[in-house]
Amino acid sequence: MKKTLYVFNDGEFKRKDNTLFFQNEQGRRFIPVEDVQEIHVFSELNLNKRFLEFLTQKEIILHFYNNYGYYVGTYYPREHLNSGYMILRQAEHYLDYKRRLKLAKAFVQGAAANMREVLNYYNKRNKDVQAPLDNIADLLERIEDSMAIEALMAIEGNIREAYYSAFNTIIDKDEFVFKGRNRRPPRDRINALISFGNTIAYTACLSEIYKTHLDPRIAYLHTTNFRRFSLNLDIAEIFKPILVDRIIFYLLARNMLKANHFEAKAGGILLNDTGRQVFITEWENRLRTTIKHRQIGRQVSYRRLIRLELYKLEKHLMGEKEYVPYISRW
Repeated sequence: MKKTLYVFNDGEFKRKDNTLFFQNEQGRRFIPVEDVQEIHVFSELNLNKRFLEFLTQKEIILHFYNNYGYYVGTYYPREHLNSGYMILRQAEHYLDYKRRLKLAKAFVQGAAANMREVLNYYNKRNKDVQAPLDNIADLLERIEDSMAIEALMAIEGNIREAYYSAFNTIIDKDEFVFKGRNRRPPRDRINALISFGNTIAYTACLSEIYKTHLDPRIAYLHTTNFRRFSLNLDIAEIFKPILVDRIIFYLLARNMLKANHFEAKAGGILLNDTGRQVFITEWENRLRTTIKHRQIGRQVSYRRLIRLELYKLEKHLMGEKEYVPYISRW
């Protein structure tokens, strides 16, 4: 199975024959190219055109983050699977407002349903999150009546606010108090975790889109504009509660992330390199975890689950089967 490579140390990447070669002051390392599916860079890295041509040839995506852990951009190799037919279908469903709204509603419904599943799990384990659950249930009923994307986004924002109001009850740690969502920069440790986790989720979805016929620039809930990519933001909405948020709760409950994994930086609070590595280790473990898929009747990994979601979207766009978002049963 191909691996995702995360680079936290400064250095230089080169192509050595048919191998990826990384070197810095600590030494050198040869990485078989057949073992790599994507690379995430959190450090200062030197590379050349020959190296990028090699990544293109091997269809390896390169994601870049700045010193604060914020996503900067992606080297997206030549779109080897892009289909003119699929691009036309995507554009058709975006330009037809009724069709766009239908898909946007599905993404919000899927995200909200998965938030509710997360809260239900903790509600059954004696965490008093019934009030947020009731609030989300009421807001879910308003989704179908929305006649505009802006109104739908407002409902989604209210759902997420209700959901986040349960975090302190679930986490229950004095050093990890959540005072509501804020970003760029995050002003507390929980916001730092959410921002970092969401960023990793967005790039994971982008990497999976690359392996389909879909164009990542055309989305439905998020506006398609001069932003390079947006479809990955739509798809990530469904998976953030069941991947990012569950990982946050898991790491904190087991004291795998502590206060010393964070630092004051850029006017806010951010994960340090050690904290990022702790999160990413669990992220990769989670993506490899398999669950029984109810529709296809076999075990699939969470990474594969993201790809299957994209295939469902393709079928919807082609008029083969209406898109229904994945909803976790834990």
